[in-house]
Amino acid sequence: MEKLFKLKEHGTDVKTEIIAGITTFLAMAYILAVNPSYLGGIDGMSAGAVFSATAISAGIATLCMAFFANYPVALASGMGLNAFFAFTVCGAMGYSYKVALTAVFIEGIIFMLLSLFKFREALVNKIPSNLKFAITAGIGLFIAIIALLNANVVVASESTTVALGELSSPTVVLSLVGLLIIGALQHYKVPGGILLGILITWVLGIIAQLVGWYVPNPEAGVYSVIPQFSLSSFEAPKMFQFDFGFIAKNVPAFILIVFTFLYTDIFDTVGTLIGVAEKGKLLDKDGSLPNATGALMADAVGTVVGACFGTSTVTSYVESSAGVAAGGRTGLTAVTTAVLFFISLIFAPIFTSIPSFATTPAMLYVGLLMLSSIRQVKFDGDIADAIGAFLAIIMMPLTYSIANGIMFGIVSWVILKLVTGKAKDISAVMWISVVLFAIYIGLKAAGLA
Repeated sequence: MEKLFKLKEHGTDVKTEIIAGITTFLAMAYILAVNPSYLGGIDGMSAGAVFSATAISAGIATLCMAFFANYPVALASGMGLNAFFAFTVCGAMGYSYKVALTAVFIEGIIFMLLSLFKFREALVNKIPSNLKFAITAGIGLFIAIIALLNANVVVASESTTVALGELSSPTVVLSLVGLLIIGALQHYKVPGGILLGILITWVLGIIAQLVGWYVPNPEAGVYSVIPQFSLSSFEAPKMFQFDFGFIAKNVPAFILIVFTFLYTDIFDTVGTLIGVAEKGKLLDKDGSLPNATGALMADAVGTVVGACFGTSTVTSYVESSAGVAAGGRTGLTAVTTAVLFFISLIFAPIFTSIPSFATTPAMLYVGLLMLSSIRQVKFDGDIADAIGAFLAIIMMPLTYSIANGIMFGIVSWVILKLVTGKAKDISAVMWISVVLFAIYIGLKAAGLA
């Protein structure tokens, strides 16, 4: 273990890494329930096959991250990207799931090439330091809003857009109580405090269901939190469901689909890696990410493998920061998470019983830790740094997208550098990023993306 993952060099040990890996898995296990519900409803796809594809591709991609880069980062089918797959490509656009999977497969191949030519690595390392700290802080807020919405602590409102959820709701109460439990455990430096917080909150939820306070209602999306201790029936994934013939007949449409997958995944992945690495103190003294090529290649391989097994784009998960907060620093954390994804194929009912209100406290605490990076953001110097950082921070949670936050941050930074006569500060990678953003904005304005 020591030779493979360099545990002592990273100030960690096997026990800490395993706890961190379990914590990451619990924080992102919801994808095993959400992805089949999104993609399983598409003609020709089944929830069971999508579940298997999701678990297998997540396990393989996360192992790649462990051995290619030795990072405590887990991967799985990306939220947002799976929605685009299901509701836009196969829904609004009316294309078959085979066309969507072909686009994901081609996107993964392009990612491999971009990683080999180190474009994605340059993007990670050439983003200005001020923006990197802002991206980390913005992701902290983004994680917090995701967690609060999942547990209905924050709800939609026609008059104010968002509002406070029902305070008598068991999910709201348990989520907030869970955060206090994690806070107390962290104060007393209890090992694995975040993981314990998830499990304790889950147990409280089971008690709430047994006494009749928490009432399952599957039609309303409220499911039982009591695990069913039985082996699930395994349904094999549908392999290599591609339609390459579509490309030759519909080149413009196919390019649009691939570009949208590509754009979103590039900048979501960059933001996630920067945020998780910064909080795990994995960046070097220059603010660069060592082994970035390996990490990005793992992401690309995961996407290709996922498409072959029959699921949407596989990407690095921001929930990995929960494991980092629990002490994870090496690929052993990722290996642990990967093993749990494989095990989930057998014990699906147990893993999918972990409710969102049990992981909400962990994600809120992680959001707090990541938001603390705002202390390192300089708002009183270069105006490009200040406004770029500000927009990166606020646009992530308010537009519900890491990629959008990075877009607004980089574009405003480049424009203000030009206006203030500091064009020499703009690297080639930043110029290329602005061009990509301009193309994407144009497509959005035309209603094509």
